[in-house]
Amino acid sequence: MEAHEHSHNTQEHGSLSSTMRMLIPFCLLIAGIIMEHTGTQWFDNGTIRAIWYAAAWLPVGLPVIKEAWESIRKKDIFNEFSLMTIASIGAFCIGEYPESVAVMLFWSIGESLQDKAIDKATRNISGLLDVRPEHARVLRGERYEEVSPKEVNPGEEIEIRPGERVPLDGIMTDEDAMFDTSALTGESIPRIIKKGEEVLAGMISSDRTVHLKVTRPYDSSELARILALVRDATERKAPTEQFIRKFARIYTPAVILLSVLIIAVPAIIGLVSDNFGYIFSEWLYRGLVFLVISCPCALVISVPLGYFAGIGAASRKGILFKGGNWLDAIAKVTDVAFDKTGTLTTGQFSVNGTVCADGISENELVAMLASVESKSTHPIAKAITEYAHEHKIPLYEPKHIREIPGHGTEAEIDGKIIAAGNARLMEKYGVKIPDNAENAFGTTVHCLIGGKYAGTLLLSDTLKDDAGEAVNRLKEAGIKHICILSGDRKEIARAYADKLGIGEAYGELLPEDKAAYVEKTAKAPGRSIAFVGDGMNDAPVLALSDVGIAMGGLGSDAAIESADVVIQTDQPSKVATAVKIGRATRRIVFQNIIGSIAVKVAILVAGAFGAASMWMAVFADVGVALLAVLNSMRIFRQ
Repeated sequence: MEAHEHSHNTQEHGSLSSTMRMLIPFCLLIAGIIMEHTGTQWFDNGTIRAIWYAAAWLPVGLPVIKEAWESIRKKDIFNEFSLMTIASIGAFCIGEYPESVAVMLFWSIGESLQDKAIDKATRNISGLLDVRPEHARVLRGERYEEVSPKEVNPGEEIEIRPGERVPLDGIMTDEDAMFDTSALTGESIPRIIKKGEEVLAGMISSDRTVHLKVTRPYDSSELARILALVRDATERKAPTEQFIRKFARIYTPAVILLSVLIIAVPAIIGLVSDNFGYIFSEWLYRGLVFLVISCPCALVISVPLGYFAGIGAASRKGILFKGGNWLDAIAKVTDVAFDKTGTLTTGQFSVNGTVCADGISENELVAMLASVESKSTHPIAKAITEYAHEHKIPLYEPKHIREIPGHGTEAEIDGKIIAAGNARLMEKYGVKIPDNAENAFGTTVHCLIGGKYAGTLLLSDTLKDDAGEAVNRLKEAGIKHICILSGDRKEIARAYADKLGIGEAYGELLPEDKAAYVEKTAKAPGRSIAFVGDGMNDAPVLALSDVGIAMGGLGSDAAIESADVVIQTDQPSKVATAVKIGRATRRIVFQNIIGSIAVKVAILVAGAFGAASMWMAVFADVGVALLAVLNSMRIFRQ
């Protein structure tokens, strides 16, 4: 049987007609039971009783029969609708009218509550992310017109007033402004965005009217991509979900066969043995009870809902899982490896010193390095170019820019080859770094002009506010191995590790070195590694790790593409939160599986031996399913 498809419209379930559809049968059922037990004379007539309970049965029975027929037309014969229909009609035929109505009524009530729970989970996710406004104020001619965001093209200018939500991604054309980014990051602290920086759809202008130059069409905005990511995540099933679906396809026809055998085997025994008193109605009742109990609704509904709720709970915290399978994977993580720059540190470097070779001035050194790095988006390159602009140092026009992975960048300026990079670049050219530059603490960028040493810029980076908390929370979660994998100098990687209480730190690593470490750890018995990086230059490592986690996913194409989990808030402490949610989801899903199977088996055995009534069967089916659904919704409290 496929996973339960809720074809009922959730709005229909919440409407008055849906409530009345269940209220009338409920009232008729209760009244009928009272009249039976009080000996109401006119109700003793068999025809009247049958008509009374038929009137109670039809409003709840017909929708189930319709669902069963539609499923059979789709070649899904063995489904819960079929089981309910057979059991309920069978009970009615042998005169067990109250039980027949109860099967359909309480199953319909359970279905309604389950649909509402699923609808709530859906709204929690969609409401969290799908916050794009329906109108955009775009400059057309000399005035602003209000149009649908879908009609605005990249390059056009839009206006956002205080308190309004940004409809499209764009670049700030005004001076600094404050934005509420909580819809995207989950963080309530406003963010100041400067002129020339990117503003994303979903943000809210907090303090004044701002103007943006649109950079992406409506359907390609970062918010649209994030929303698609979360929605797609529900389609990527965890191994547990896949197992349950395969299990249900075998389980359902098996229990139908068993219910037939419960009726048929005693009949055969009765034919060959005079001492065995076979009563058809009694054994038919047992078989029908067995059918009702056997419905695996609790499994096929609550398990996917558990993962769906886990994805929703993580989204509310600014953590995007690309599928339920990654919730399972992160729950098993034993090792966490952090990239340093932009992950544990702010990635906002500042130049705090220079070392110049003889004959080279500080301004000339900065001009050369900033010119070579002017086209790069790396945080260090941006810090150098910003330093040059702040000090009004004019730049050259570089030619033939070439990036050397793991080493640096080369370009031609005025006929000379200018190289900017790390110590490995110096080794490549066979150039010795002066002691005062080689031993300086901090991040260093060396410069070569025509193959000769020209100088070094010294830069510093700062730890993120919650970097220490991130490490402590992972240790509290039982993560035994935490390390730093950095392309920066060994001494710097070790210094940051000491500040954070991290035992292992490896520096001067190329991307392939990081990948080799992660791959080796992932293959070690009993170990599972998550790599946390910026999602740009660490794409191979993110792909090789058991769980790739990208920091600061907003605006980063590589993060969305290569990572399994994206932390929108840029906070490393959210890694521990992701682990906590993954473990809680896995724990609750297994509680649902074990609880559902345990109750089912107990009442199935009781039903087969005639010790369970139809009422117990209804509880075993609807009650257990509902309890499992409610248990799944606890994940939202994480």
